[in-house]
Amino acid sequence: MAMEIRYATNPTETKTYDTERLRQEYLIEGLFVPGKLNLVYSHVDRFITGGAVPTTEPVLLEADKHDMGADYFLERREIGIINVGAQGIVTVDGTDYVLENKDGLYVGLGNKQVVFKSADAANPARFYLSSTPAHKNYPTQKVAISEAEPQHLGSITNSNERTIYKYIHLNGIQSCQLVMGMTLLKSGNMWNTMPCHTHNRRSEVYFYFDMPEDGVVFHLMGEPTETRHVVVRNEQAIISPSWSIHSGVGTSNYTFIWAMAGENQEFSDMDAVAMKDLK
Repeated sequence: MAMEIRYATNPTETKTYDTERLRQEYLIEGLFVPGKLNLVYSHVDRFITGGAVPTTEPVLLEADKHDMGADYFLERREIGIINVGAQGIVTVDGTDYVLENKDGLYVGLGNKQVVFKSADAANPARFYLSSTPAHKNYPTQKVAISEAEPQHLGSITNSNERTIYKYIHLNGIQSCQLVMGMTLLKSGNMWNTMPCHTHNRRSEVYFYFDMPEDGVVFHLMGEPTETRHVVVRNEQAIISPSWSIHSGVGTSNYTFIWAMAGENQEFSDMDAVAMKDLK
């Protein structure tokens, strides 16, 4: 297991960052390495973002005792898992959960052993992970994409026709603070979250995937009057602090997983930014 530490930043300082520094602070690369678990611990709402690719051997979700101060990963945390690869199995304290592509699983505080396995080592599962601090136990629960609550938004006219699938939220799988789901853009659509917003009461992490090898998303971030962009490629994530917008346009349609944490779990709690105010 490898865990990288990222510290929190502020909008005044971020205005001075060049491209390389923006990428160092906010972009998460190299999540998926065969046979390994990679994690990034951010001091922004204490998010842990990760990826696990089990091949011939299972991969164990372990705690970094030095950085987490815990004997096991979920001692004081909860986690959301979405499989973006081939069929896989997540074993939680001896119980197996089979996840097909785009299926999700919530695992609550207090579960001591989480193990990732692939049904076929030659065509492995790719488990994307989002974890936040927790204060009580909620039941472990699987949700298939066919069972997730869908919300259809946008239009082909605005190049943002998309379906949002909510997995972990107030009216779905219950959690302490983690809110998690996935957005699929329809063919011919490239924009997400535009018009954009901020939400001062919580942060968010976007994970982009289902992109062609030569495809990119120009992810927009920063204060509404001080926007910047970061070029994001397939299976990369980007951290969005509460003061930052989080929007993007791709060279083709794509899919992204969003995860939020903070003061509340209201999906609609956001501060809209008028198009005229963007700079």
